[in-house]
This record gives sequence, structure tokens and C-alpha cells, in this order.
Amino acid sequence: MARPLIGRTVRRLRSERGLTQQVLATRLGISASYLNLIEHDQRAVTASLLIKLTETLGVELAALSGSAERQLESGVREVLSDPMLGLEDVPEQEVTTLAASAPNAARAMLALYRAWRVAREDSSGLALPTGTRILLPTEEARDFFHDRANHFPALEAAAEQIGREIGTRPSEMNHGIAERLRRVHGLAVIVGPMDGSLRRYDAASRVLHLSEALPRESRGFQMAFTLMLLEARDALDAALAGVEPSTPEASQLIRIGLLNYAAAALLMPYAPYLAAAREMRHDIEALAARFGVSFEQAAQRLSTLQRDGARGVPFFFLRLDPAGNVGKRFSAAGFPFARFGGSCPRWVVHEAFATPGRIRVQVARLTDGATFLTVAQTVQGRAAHWGEPPPVHVVAMGCDIARAPELVYADGLDLDAAAVGIGLSCRLCDRSDCRSRAFPPLEHRLALDPSEESAAPYHFERR
Repeated sequence: MARPLIGRTVRRLRSERGLTQQVLATRLGISASYLNLIEHDQRAVTASLLIKLTETLGVELAALSGSAERQLESGVREVLSDPMLGLEDVPEQEVTTLAASAPNAARAMLALYRAWRVAREDSSGLALPTGTRILLPTEEARDFFHDRANHFPALEAAAEQIGREIGTRPSEMNHGIAERLRRVHGLAVIVGPMDGSLRRYDAASRVLHLSEALPRESRGFQMAFTLMLLEARDALDAALAGVEPSTPEASQLIRIGLLNYAAAALLMPYAPYLAAAREMRHDIEALAARFGVSFEQAAQRLSTLQRDGARGVPFFFLRLDPAGNVGKRFSAAGFPFARFGGSCPRWVVHEAFATPGRIRVQVARLTDGATFLTVAQTVQGRAAHWGEPPPVHVVAMGCDIARAPELVYADGLDLDAAAVGIGLSCRLCDRSDCRSRAFPPLEHRLALDPSEESAAPYHFERR
């Protein structure tokens, strides 16, 4: 596999810090011309220089992985492949150059493309009369969390302080939260039947109603959410500083997402959770049992452990339904999710629906050689009444293959031989021998021959 190139990342970090090449080169003890070659990926970086870069730029080694640049490149490539743009072929070098030399312009192009897709989808009557909506609130909220690596120090600090004041062990946190709600806020928690709601907070009567349909770990999470709603307002404002959502709906989605984050941080305090994750080698079920949370809560919390000076394994996390719709999506691991359209049918996240309750593991290799260890399992909610199908989702997470030995799920696997080739989505994948392909790639012409039929559904000519 080709060595990772960090030139674009170094250039981005240098620009963000307002440093010229000459200034950074002087601090590194190298010439400006040598730094210029590094930034254009024309010179390798030695181990000693790599350490100097992290110290000088004030980042950890993981920040030089180039995941942000790869994600941007992936988005640009996907946009330029849309046939509606009428582009015959865009060389890979042009995509790379655009994302590397003009990242702000590339991000603006992605924003315009998203707005155009929303406008096209709204043509059937979903647009607001004023025409002001340019981005789906859900996408705007996802971008907010993605751009911040799904980590919020102010909320972590607030949760830690409240946790210290509660002073109970993780396994007893539910009781501690309920007692704090009663003692500090005069709030009673009542569990009982509720029509269509899972949680309802009545500020006037000081009552928190929780549905009896909620399992124990979900009741604890809803109590933690309410407690953070009451006590973490300053931290919430700090996390939102400088943010101007385009719509009230997007603003509320982001606020609710941050409160969910704060609730998870209270139930799974950063330092103890990171220590337990390392001790248990990221065994999600074992972590869920120790902290009294659900499989999904335990998995999602692992994707947020990105504190400077105490980083966990960078994970991506997603939750999707049987139709392939992604409801949650975070990536600290640099996994390049397809923003527009479905994902690869060969990816284990889809296979997991066939084995409910069983953890599925896959070594997934993308077409550019990037390889990830993926863990997926179904989670099932309760049906509201007899005859209604219970909601089923797949929760999946993964990390770069280099970190796979730190996960219990890699035990017994030949990480190279077990690799399964996947793509971002069928329209962006150029694997010619894929039997699972739903439709041909956008960048290549179909090669149609009535005299031959093969196992792969589409033949195409590579450009």
C-alpha cells in the first residue's frame, strides 16, 4: 500500500495558524524549499521531523493523517461525477489539486451542490414559500458535528463537574441523576404509559415523565439529557459560540444533538471511559455492561474520544435503517462517507440485518487502498403495540486498519487476507468485477456486447 502523504495537511495546518513557509521552516530547522517539497508531497517526512511537526503545529500525530483532506476530495469527486453537470471526464489530478490548493473554494462548491440538490428535491412542493431553505436541517446538523470531529471540550468539562458532584459509580449513575433532579431541581421522575412520547418534561409542575416502554439504559439517558438541559446551558452556549445556523430547525437539531452529547458524557465520563475502552480493547458489549448503557450509546461514545492529549482510537460511527437511510453519521477515522446517495452493498453494515443481534466484523478496503476494520450489529426498539413492526437499525463503527490490533474484534483475523473490496457507492466505484453493483459508475462508459454475459451486471470501459 502506498505511504500516506501529509503535504496537504501540513499546508492546511500552517495556513490555519497564519504561518508562512519561511517561518514554519525556521521553527522546524529546515529550508523553506524543503518544506515546499513536503507540502507538495514530493519529499518523505522522517520520524524525527514528524515529531517536530506535531510539536510546532500543536497537534497530535493523528491530526496529520489527512482524513479531512480525503473527505473533501471524496466530496469533490462525487460532485464532479454527477451527470447533470455534463462533464465528460475530470482527471483525478484535477480533483486532488482543487481540494488541496483551494480547499475553501472546494467546500463552497460542496455547499452549493447540496443547496442545488435540495432545491431539485423540493421542486415537488417541499420548498418553503419564501425560498429561503438552501440546506436540509439534518445535513446542516451533521456538518456541524463532523466539522468539530464530534468532540466538545466545554460539554465534557460540564459533565465531569456534575458527575463529580453526583459522586456515584457508573453502574449507579441512574439513581444518582434521579436523586440530583429531585434534590437540586425539585423534579419528580414518573415512569408510566405515554401516548407516542418517550420523554416529556413539564417545567410548570416539575415533573419528568418517562415512558414505561423505555428500557433501563434509555431511561437513564433521558434523565441525563434533562439534567444537562437544566445545568449545562453555559457549556452549551460555549459549544455554539460563533455558530449561525441557517434555520431555526437546524439550530434546534444542533442544540438537541449537543444535549445528547452532554448526556452521554455524563453517563460515560471521558477519562474512566477511555481507560475502560483501552482495558477491554474496545469491547462494546463489555463497555455497555460496565457503564449501564446500551450497545448504541457505548459505540457512539467511542467516536467522541478525541480530547487533545488523551485521544482514543479515531472511530467512525453510523446508524442506518433497513432501507439504507443513514440517521446518524460521525467520522473521526476519516472514513469518506458518500454524502449523496447510498453506500456499497458489499459493506458489512447491510449484511448485519440478516443476522439480528449478532456482531459482524469486516475488513473493508476502499478503491484507493484505505482500509478499515468495521463492526456492525442490529439494535431493535420496542413496537408500540401488537402488529406494528419494531424499529430495527444497524449500528456500525470502525477504525483505520493500523489501529485494528487495539480492538478485540481483530483477534484471529488475517487483516490483509480478510480484506473485502468496497466502494463509496456504486456510482463512484470503478471495480469492474463487482457482482453486487446496482448501476454502472458515472465516470466510465458502458461496454455493451450482446454476444457475452458475465457474472458482473455491467461492463464498462475505463477512462
